[in-house]
Amino acid sequence: MGLVTLTEILKESVEKKYAVGAFDTLDDNFTEAIVAAAEEEGLPVILMVPNFFADDRDERQMSFYFNRLLDRCQRATVPVCLHLDHGNSFACCVKAIHGGCTSIMFDGSALPGEENMAITKELVKIAHSCGVSVEAEIGHVGSPEGGELEASDVDTSKYTKPEDAKRFVEETGVDALAVAVGTVHGLFKGTPKIDTERLDQIRELVKIPLVLHGGSGLPESEFRAAIEHGINKINFFTGLSLAASGAIDAKLKEFNGKIHYIELINAAHEACKAALSKRRASSPVSSPLIRSRYS
Repeated sequence: MGLVTLTEILKESVEKKYAVGAFDTLDDNFTEAIVAAAEEEGLPVILMVPNFFADDRDERQMSFYFNRLLDRCQRATVPVCLHLDHGNSFACCVKAIHGGCTSIMFDGSALPGEENMAITKELVKIAHSCGVSVEAEIGHVGSPEGGELEASDVDTSKYTKPEDAKRFVEETGVDALAVAVGTVHGLFKGTPKIDTERLDQIRELVKIPLVLHGGSGLPESEFRAAIEHGINKINFFTGLSLAASGAIDAKLKEFNGKIHYIELINAAHEACKAALSKRRASSPVSSPLIRSRYS
């Protein structure tokens, strides 16, 4: 089936109230684990590269890795959207479009609102002319990737305002919108709580797919609430990363550090797939890999 756009994967998600999982990959092993899990289930998946085309990247190494990534996506037996996650500049997003991404996210959430809107609008024109989807963000999801945030430190003033979301979508023509409604990137001390009332208001005003960043750490009830109240794409990385590193740590302890490298890689690979399977088994709506539906 190979590569498709974000718009194609999410085309019925608002009407039929489902969410599709989006997972960051950092190397070939993560890529294989995520795509293989999707293939085993026979379901589409959104594979994300986090700010992959940033200006400080080694162009030669980036090219080697990205060519392998594209090849794996094209050989997939299920639809795969290759998505730039948190593109932090205009140039980065344009590089991703030319590089082969079928979807990009421009993260201008830290910029003044008018500047975020202007850059996003220009990127939408370029991306759409190339058949590429665009996700953007307003409001601000707290904590850097891999960081840890106390519940008391969450800044609710940075949550997405419904009327701002409506205007942003109308002005830019963006295909999906990431909103800040209570989750954080990385780890969260305590239990994240989705502001479902705010999410309902945004859903009422915005007719395109809505995106939830910071899916790791959400309890089952909050996954359910997010999708019931309008979320259509759920980003999930920290949970998979910790599962992989935990498996490596366990293997090192089991063999007192005397273990071949490939066995550690295999353990990490299986742990990533198991983390997805565990979520599927615990609840029919808990895994962001499957298309979780509500009627």
